[in-house]
Amino acid sequence: MDSGEQTVENISINECRTNPYQPRKTFDADAIEELKVSIMEYGIIQPLIVRRSIKGYEIVAGERRFRAAKEAGLTEVPAIVKEFNDNEMMEVALLENLQREDLTVIEEATAYKNLIEELELTQEELSSKLGKSRSHISNTMRLLSLPEEIIVYISNGELSMGHGKALLGLKNMDKMLPLVKKIRKDHLNVRQVEKIITELNSEKQKQKKREEKKDIFITETEDKLRDILGTNVTIRKNKRKSKIEIDFHSNDELNRFIELLEK
Repeated sequence: MDSGEQTVENISINECRTNPYQPRKTFDADAIEELKVSIMEYGIIQPLIVRRSIKGYEIVAGERRFRAAKEAGLTEVPAIVKEFNDNEMMEVALLENLQREDLTVIEEATAYKNLIEELELTQEELSSKLGKSRSHISNTMRLLSLPEEIIVYISNGELSMGHGKALLGLKNMDKMLPLVKKIRKDHLNVRQVEKIITELNSEKQKQKKREEKKDIFITETEDKLRDILGTNVTIRKNKRKSKIEIDFHSNDELNRFIELLEK
């Protein structure tokens, strides 16, 4: 990234384009309106950060200010023009939003996923780069392994991150959507959901014991693997050959397992 002297210049608002790597996908209309009123009275206090493109400028940081400035009828905005490659642009956009802590948890998870894939980073490397714990990044990204319908509910605020984390612990996927329907209908809090999931998992465990008696070593090994991988693991053992079954719900979760096994 360019670390030289930063010069603020006024650029045409019509030459600005939004950041294709912007992690925030939704912008609160009331917040934009409040910022517009402030800009109309005091102007833009903090310049945008942009990079030159073929058709003008791409916004690296400050898209909310840009949107509010357009609403306010401004024709120019103050900006610092810097040289960024695509990777740096993605990284700065995420950092700016994380520092404000106003991304939805799904936007945050998707941003982590994109950084890991686009920059070819491990979770440990991303943790060091962002100053976030590896477990936080891992647990946040795991939400993306939930069914799409549930991801939408978390994204729009109908379910919380806590609900999502609790649902990840449900061992019987067939029970998940009916449980989500009950959560929304009865406005269940996270603790209530965790209690229901504990009961459902207990029922499934009892059923498994009825179906197949396993020695204590197999059972303990399954539990250890579940704790390590964060998903349901089943060991099936017979005289001829045995196998380990690991439940996963997306390619991202499968890649996470591979990463853990490589370590």
